[in-house]
Amino acid sequence: MNTPINFRFSPFYSRKLEPEKIFIIYNPEKELECSFECETPSSIIWLHLSLQKLHQLYSPETQAAPIFNPSFIHSKSYEEKEAPAELMVVLNQVLQKSKLQNYSRLFFQAKILEIFSLLYSEKTQTTENCPFLKNETTVRKIKAAKEILIKNYRKPPTIPELAKQVQLNEFQLKTGFKEIYGQGPYHFLMAHKLELAKQLLSSGKFQVQEAAFEIGYSNTSHFIEAFKKQFGVTPKKLSSNS
Repeated sequence: MNTPINFRFSPFYSRKLEPEKIFIIYNPEKELECSFECETPSSIIWLHLSLQKLHQLYSPETQAAPIFNPSFIHSKSYEEKEAPAELMVVLNQVLQKSKLQNYSRLFFQAKILEIFSLLYSEKTQTTENCPFLKNETTVRKIKAAKEILIKNYRKPPTIPELAKQVQLNEFQLKTGFKEIYGQGPYHFLMAHKLELAKQLLSSGKFQVQEAAFEIGYSNTSHFIEAFKKQFGVTPKKLSSNS
């Protein structure tokens, strides 16, 4: 997600979740019901699993987290935590794949297992493979670069300018960005802009040319080509179906 999302659990209780953070919620007393409120178009991944099913996914020697303690089964838990860089990699892979029409159910099942594995394991293979992600300062700078791109999506800085703004060299920026977000800065920005255009067209308030202009395209034909490549459908067809 790109902006804070407000989780409303009842008319009297809500909690705000900031970008790149996660909620781990467990309530043994009742089924969880909530609605989401967000000021701008955002993406959220919601996974629902019983505690019994979660326990079945792990062998006894890997059940070190508090959630595996027998006493936990009767306790309510609302935990908010920072999404580690290696988890962000997987979450962004899921978001990108979900935008395609020819996605694989097996792919999502595998990624769900990977997400739970990363949530409850102390060490991850992704971090070990990428030396840049071992440095928390570098990770923060890459996340700052992402925010700069989102904020300035209509007139984004060049890669050299962006690297200079966050005080990284271009290689660190490109490599770290791809590790965390699953794609380089340029492709991430393109996907973000096209997703915004999709939201505008789906609202029924924008024509194709208007949506193209809104996200910074001066050539409508280029926008149509990029949109179809990203979503497998032309913007006009999407707009007419909304």
